[in-house]
Amino acid sequence: MKAYTLTEYGDADKAQMREVERPTPGLGEVLVRVKAAGLNPVDYKIREGALKPILRLKLPITMGNELAGVVEANGRAATRFPPGTRVFARVGKERLGAFAEYAVVREEFLTPIPESIDFETAAAIPLAGLTALQALRDELEIGPGFRVLITGGAGGVGTFAIQIAKYLGAEVVTTASERGRELVKDMGADVVIDYEHEKFEDVIDPVDGVFDLIGDDTLSRCFKVVKEGGRVVSIAGTPEPRTATSDLGGRYGLAAVFWAMSRDLRKQARKAGADYRYIFMHPSGSELAYLAEMATGGDLKPVIDSRYPFDDIEKAMAELEEGHAKGKIVVTMEG
Repeated sequence: MKAYTLTEYGDADKAQMREVERPTPGLGEVLVRVKAAGLNPVDYKIREGALKPILRLKLPITMGNELAGVVEANGRAATRFPPGTRVFARVGKERLGAFAEYAVVREEFLTPIPESIDFETAAAIPLAGLTALQALRDELEIGPGFRVLITGGAGGVGTFAIQIAKYLGAEVVTTASERGRELVKDMGADVVIDYEHEKFEDVIDPVDGVFDLIGDDTLSRCFKVVKEGGRVVSIAGTPEPRTATSDLGGRYGLAAVFWAMSRDLRKQARKAGADYRYIFMHPSGSELAYLAEMATGGDLKPVIDSRYPFDDIEKAMAELEEGHAKGKIVVTMEG
């Protein structure tokens, strides 16, 4: 089968399309014939080796973190999804494998695709949608009356975050360029700050919590607008100890490293009377079913910036790395 594989860490030429053996599902695993796969910034960060301290990958490896397709076969003790079932998933972090004609996925990571959703739309949901859901619902615990700042609202995670926050009853303040303004308004944002001409800390009142998607100086400025007792959650900043203990399986040695790396950010948080949390999302079929229900009811509309045939995945990755996509980039295996 064709697969987009990584043989060594580095630049774009380290990942190439190759012919590899079709994987075989093991205990509790499902073989999926992939119809579409979503691209995410984590894909090129993995290729560059930026996540080597976190992800224990054995190279060579087939890349790709999220997919939609049809169940081809079940491994032993996998019984929930008969062959022919349309499914989608955020695949296992240590195995990856979505950028291929066939992929093996743990059964508990899968959920059926609603009849009203096509494969491309489904493939755009898992990683960004689960990231936003876990950050907003579980970490920030937002609900009616909660006022949240989402930085970078027009990106892949941002478009999901705005919709999920509104679904949970929050008032949403977000940042976007002038080009992204209409998109984030369509997603439901109540207040839009043009980051090219304004600093959000100069124009908004304090918020109950922040979901940061930008990192760097933007993350530091978030502590200026969060209320005392609030929390700043980031997927773009520096990991802190709970990332290792809660999100990465109790890796206490890594927690010590993250403690040192995040010292400045935690100091800024203490000064603001707030809490800082970096999250590394986890796959979940049950939580993906929650997002599928939202999508079926019209409360979640994935935004797809562009589509590419699988043979052109290198072009798709190049567009992804440019960082200007509004919403998600998807590759399709057929047509």
